[in-house]
Amino acid sequence: MSGVIAALRRTLLSCTSLARGGRAALGTFVGASGLGLARPAHAADLSFLHTILGMNHQEFAALTTALSLLGFSVVAAILLMRTRLRAARNEAGLRSDIQRLQNEADRYRSLLFAEPQVLIAWPAGEDRPEISGDVASLTSQEQPSRVLAFGTWLPPGPALQMDRAIDTLRESGEGFLLNLTASNGHAVEVLGRAIGGQAIVRIRELSGVRRELAETNLKHSMLLQETGMLRGFAQAVPWPIWAKGADGRLQYANGAYAKAAEAANSEDAIGRNLQLLDSGDRTDMERALQQTSSFAARLPIVVGGERRFHDVQALTIGGGSVGMAIDASEANALSEALVRMADAHRRTLDQLSSGVAVFDGRRRLAFYNDSYRRLWDLDRTFLDSNPDDSSVLDRLRAARKLPEQPDFRAWKAKLHEAYRAVEAEKDTWYLPDGRALSVVTTPNPEGGVTYLFDDVTESLDLARRYDGLIRVQRETLDNLAEAVAVFGSNGRAQLFNPAFASMWKLSPAALGEQPHIDTVETWCRPLFDDAAIWRVLREAITRIDNRVAVPLKLERKDGSVLDCMTMPLPDGATMLTFQDITDTENVERALRERNEALETADQMKVDFVHHVSYELRSPLTTIIGFAHLLNDPTTGPLVPKQAEYLNYITASTNSLFALINNILDLASIDAGAMTLEIAPVEIRKAIDNAAEGIQDRLARDHIELKIDVDPNIGTFVADGGRVVQVLYNLLANAVGFSPQDSAVTLSARRTDHHVIFAVTDSGPGIPPDVKDKVFDWFESHSNGSRHRGAGLGLPLVKSFVELHGGRVRVDSIIGRGTTVTCDFPIDQAAHRNAAE
Repeated sequence: MSGVIAALRRTLLSCTSLARGGRAALGTFVGASGLGLARPAHAADLSFLHTILGMNHQEFAALTTALSLLGFSVVAAILLMRTRLRAARNEAGLRSDIQRLQNEADRYRSLLFAEPQVLIAWPAGEDRPEISGDVASLTSQEQPSRVLAFGTWLPPGPALQMDRAIDTLRESGEGFLLNLTASNGHAVEVLGRAIGGQAIVRIRELSGVRRELAETNLKHSMLLQETGMLRGFAQAVPWPIWAKGADGRLQYANGAYAKAAEAANSEDAIGRNLQLLDSGDRTDMERALQQTSSFAARLPIVVGGERRFHDVQALTIGGGSVGMAIDASEANALSEALVRMADAHRRTLDQLSSGVAVFDGRRRLAFYNDSYRRLWDLDRTFLDSNPDDSSVLDRLRAARKLPEQPDFRAWKAKLHEAYRAVEAEKDTWYLPDGRALSVVTTPNPEGGVTYLFDDVTESLDLARRYDGLIRVQRETLDNLAEAVAVFGSNGRAQLFNPAFASMWKLSPAALGEQPHIDTVETWCRPLFDDAAIWRVLREAITRIDNRVAVPLKLERKDGSVLDCMTMPLPDGATMLTFQDITDTENVERALRERNEALETADQMKVDFVHHVSYELRSPLTTIIGFAHLLNDPTTGPLVPKQAEYLNYITASTNSLFALINNILDLASIDAGAMTLEIAPVEIRKAIDNAAEGIQDRLARDHIELKIDVDPNIGTFVADGGRVVQVLYNLLANAVGFSPQDSAVTLSARRTDHHVIFAVTDSGPGIPPDVKDKVFDWFESHSNGSRHRGAGLGLPLVKSFVELHGGRVRVDSIIGRGTTVTCDFPIDQAAHRNAAE
């Protein structure tokens, strides 16, 4: 291991010698390191190799790594030395080239600036130029930046021309050559070229022969440019332009002339000497040119087969003449249309109810309409003489038709200020005859004034009346007990009365700011916060279509109840009215509760009667059954007194049974549980059945029953048992009120839609105060007759008839009897049962 370390030490020493000793050390080291350089091997080298061969694997790997690093260092040192040698050789050649280029640049600069001039260069992609040369000779300044400020040493026109030429050069590389005149009067030549990717501009001052030649070329160029521009303009205008020589032949014609003369082109028109004007117009033009050297007239020219008017202008120039024809057909048509329009305006103004008077710039009357004449009652002859403004005012003042003025001269002078005014003025004149006139003075653009008079007497009267109505309305609203608020279509409060502010505890000042309904809702929320009702109010106020009145009831947190109504108004606004109905609501609530209590009590009464009637019916049936059993001969003989008592029992139980049945029927009808058994009913048979049940009472009281019925009366559809029950109760009631030895009449007749039964008695009649109660339950009035009853007969009759869809009528005369009429409908569609 010590041998390896010694070999490494020798290797590092050799590397150090290479860095310090140059090529000799490098050769020695390479030979020692086995890089293949030819030199004899020393004893130390052999000893070193023997040491390497005696190493193990790890020691040999370490040595190999060290040798690799050493080899890389050696190669890098060699390459560095070669690079330095090559750079030294290149530096010497480069210095030689630079010196040669510097000499050439100095030679070219001396050649370029042999005379005073300035070079301006813009490298590609840069905006900052490089300026060189004699700047002071051009600008009289030592600042090169002044060269680019062309306006400081060039007039505005040449400066702008030069700016445009340079912009074109830099953008598209297009060269230019300009001969300009500087502000000091010197001629300047400006040359622009694109060279080597740069924009180069050379500026030099011209002098001597070169200057004169440049000025001559400039004038010639300007003349050619001007001539070209004029020819281009003449060729481009749409009007015919021509030039003639002294012999009258055509020497120039533009394209419009050739087109108007129907020539192929200008050369064709010149070659054929085509003329636009006819011979007479040409003669007049030539005569005028000879006399005055100018000609102007509106003449017809046929262009494209259409005859059109043209304004022809011609001048004598040199030995010939030039001319132009401008199409004036449209102007002629417009002039005629303007005349027609003026006439139409005059006719329209004559139809106006407003008085119109137009005074021209000389203050003379140029136009008036008939309303103006009638308004002031002026003579037409006077107005047609075109009087001046002052004369018209003086005549009106003499006739006392103008407002009374303490200083008429000053008033008239102020009125005439309208001739110098810019804006229209409006005033109102109150005439001595009570009329009020609205006067508008409008200055005319072409001079003069237009007066517009309107009689506003009626309008002012209507305005006064309207203001009065508004005040009355305001006072009325302010003194109403109801709260009123009007909201516009934009949802803002436009009007309210003190009752509204007081009812909702709002500030009148805040309401005066015209708050939106949303803001008012926020203010009113502490008293009433029903979101659904507030939404209905907002929709009623802001809705555009389907605007209808909406009634609402508001129960507020303080216990008060308000009756609200939204009323749409014709102008799109909505009026809200609030009325405090707390007391009314309390009274209504109390009455409703009392009514419900009464209905409950009445229902309890009906239920009680119904229940008691059923409870009485069972023992009564037993009594009747035993009475019939005792009266049966099979039971055994009865003594006369027993038979008499048994008859009393039977009669009383029958009456009681009928009474209980009546009560049950009324209770069933009142409860809606009664159902009719509809079937065909023979009218005559029903009458006979009812009369049979009343025979014993008729015989006992010696009362005669008269029946007035057509034998062919036929049938009708109804509940037969209930019809018999109705007739029986009517007959029993009539017999009860009739005196002995009298008569009771039962009649029946048929119409197209009804069957009418009528029962008439000859009793004392029904007093008026009792007539309205005869159909009430348990209402029984004897009225001095022998009648005694529970007061259920007529109520039962009325209930059965109405259950059939009919009606009952009572006609009574005090002391002469009573007639009860029952109408039963024949039409079955009108029938209904108790459940409906």
